[in-house]
Amino acid sequence: MTPLGAEIAALIRHGGPIGIDRYMALCLGHPVHGYYRTRDPLGVRGDFTTAPEISQMFGELLGAWSGYVHGRMGRPDPLVLVELGPGRGTLMADALRALGTAAPGVRVTPHLVETGPVLRAVQERTLAGKGATWHAGIETLPEGPAIILANEFFDCLPVRQFERRATGWHERQIGLGPEGDFVYGLAPEATPGIEAEGPEGRLLSVPGVGLALMRQLARRLRESGGGLLAIDYGHSRPGFGDTLQALSGHRFTDPLAAPGDADLTHHVDFAALAKAAQAEGAIVHGPVAQRDFLLTLGLNARAERLKARATPAQAAAIDAAVERLTDASPTGMGSLFKALAVTGPGLGPLPGFPEA
Repeated sequence: MTPLGAEIAALIRHGGPIGIDRYMALCLGHPVHGYYRTRDPLGVRGDFTTAPEISQMFGELLGAWSGYVHGRMGRPDPLVLVELGPGRGTLMADALRALGTAAPGVRVTPHLVETGPVLRAVQERTLAGKGATWHAGIETLPEGPAIILANEFFDCLPVRQFERRATGWHERQIGLGPEGDFVYGLAPEATPGIEAEGPEGRLLSVPGVGLALMRQLARRLRESGGGLLAIDYGHSRPGFGDTLQALSGHRFTDPLAAPGDADLTHHVDFAALAKAAQAEGAIVHGPVAQRDFLLTLGLNARAERLKARATPAQAAAIDAAVERLTDASPTGMGSLFKALAVTGPGLGPLPGFPEA
């Protein structure tokens, strides 16, 4: 058992089973043993690879998108550019480079929301000399209009899960089996207030942390202006089923097997995020498939410009990156990942999103 697993087991022995949300929060954010507190999980030597690490084109297109939104905002100067969960800082670096072309002469102040010390150190090296500021949460971000980027961020926020039984929706919990290993179970009493319908055995995920954060961001955008662009893997319509998963060494693994040593994520419920934002008076655009979003922004044209001054090997790598980012197969990034934008009122249609 991992050191964090031993702590969680002791917690359960003392206080009883815990919810999926608490388990996720401990596995990912424990101050000593949390997954994101102790490592750089990205790249070939890590556990997964995100779109910004696949190609510079991804961050550049998001930078160009931000430049357009900045114009629709009335070109505030300086422009507050925020990234939630900024990985290695690659996306921000690429976006800043593109913004220098899309919004020449405008001062851009990068703000990164990051809780992991290892990744923050990598980000500081990547963004050296860019005037970046780091935050442990959104509460300390500067006031006023802002553009907020969130790539593969909402999928890491803790969720609660409930199973439909004859007596109602019972919360799914994690307890200890006869051998001291972690096992799933259900709370003995049904949780009141869940209005979803479904047959017995159906599993429902409720992303309470993500919805609360979306409501907070939507209020800010409604009151101060700006836009949020969230790109993540998930579903556009409400649904049921267990989408909790763990990744280690680029392979799926048991979420209960190695607490703190594997990444835990879930499919993002974009419909729920959109509903939460609209409830706060914000304007929602999308969601749309990542493939459609990137191609509409000009991914192919950007690839051709890069290939014009590339070696044959580099050109082949660019083509491979385009294919990976836009793969429309059921499990490909182009279809599995979605883009959702949330803005304050008055910005009008946005690039990458069809008009309603």
